[in-house]
Amino acid sequence: MALTQIDHVSENEKMQACIDNCFEAAQACEWCADECAGEGEEMAECLRLCRDVADLTTMHARFMARDSNYSAELAEACAGACEECAEECERHDAEHCQVCADALRDCAETCRDMAST
Repeated sequence: MALTQIDHVSENEKMQACIDNCFEAAQACEWCADECAGEGEEMAECLRLCRDVADLTTMHARFMARDSNYSAELAEACAGACEECAEECERHDAEHCQVCADALRDCAETCRDMAST
């Protein structure tokens, strides 16, 4: 849950939701990537995308927390990466991929909201 002591975050429900979804997506991606690492070459793209998204989403959450001027641009990049990774995860039947795809869809939606504000 986003810190309510940070004024610009606590006053903005969209930002709170986006920060929370970014950290949840990062957790899901790290788990998914770790599981994919043991499943062979056919999971290499899923693993790579999950690691990229985990880095992007945590960076975006940090940028929002510090009220960075670059947050909107990063939100757009983050949303695109989340959508691409979700599509890859949805191709696989593994539970970790399906859980990850769901978290990524939520994150992409809130990042798009942040990019448009």
